[in-house]
Formats: sequence, C-alpha cells, structure tokens
Amino acid sequence: PDLPPFASTSITEAKNRFLLAIRDIDSLLANYDTISTNGDNVRLYLGTQGIKSHMYGISKVLKFLKDEAEDIVEYTEALNEFEAYLFQAEGAAYQSLFVEHSSAKSTPESLLRTAKGDVVMVRKFMGVMAVQLGMEV
Repeated sequence: PDLPPFASTSITEAKNRFLLAIRDIDSLLANYDTISTNGDNVRLYLGTQGIKSHMYGISKVLKFLKDEAEDIVEYTEALNEFEAYLFQAEGAAYQSLFVEHSSAKSTPESLLRTAKGDVVMVRKFMGVMAVQLGMEV
C-alpha cells in the first residue's frame, strides 16, 4: 500500500516509522542482488521512487526526532551523512537506468555496485541515529 507523508506529532509513531525504514534498508541489503536488476527497484526501497517504502519522507521523520537525541550534535552529523549517502545512492541507481545510452564509461552494474556501497553507509548512519534515540535495532 502507498504510505502517506509523515504528518504525526507523536514521537512513538516517528520512531516506529524509522524502525520500519531501517527494516526496509536491511531487506534491500540482504536481497540486493535480486532487487538490483534495475535502478528503479533500488530507488523504490530508498523511498525516492514511489511511495511504498518506509524510507519515503524519512528525512522529515528524522528531523522531527532530533530533539529526542541523546547528543544532538552527533545525531545531526549522522543525519547529514545519512542524507548525503542517500542522495548518492539514489543518484547512482538513477544513472544506472541511462548509462547505456550515454558516452559515459560506467555500466549499469558498476553504478549499482556504487549505489550498494552508499546504501551500506546509509544503514550505518541510521544505526548511529537509532543509538542516539535509545532504539534497539
């Protein structure tokens, strides 16, 4: 089912959405070879293509939760890194769709490998933020 944009003012609901997003990323990583047959499949899990992943709108959720962090500076730094790697993963997955029709020397496979490395980093910084929020993941 399609997910609505995050509009809650409940810390519990926000943490639950974050936990579900972590699970979506874990599922993407665990099944990456099967999912990454094309860039749009990866982008679906990243929440940047369509609105079915719990990653959809996750930045808003994470910004909402920042005041709950044990150390707001560490949390904010992790959030910034998370967003940078998410942007890079999305970009590499998107580029993989068109690289065969360009003069670029990359291949869809190489770009999807790059995207996977970025997704690993996305998950790492999700873990850092979860610890700051006192969540067990």
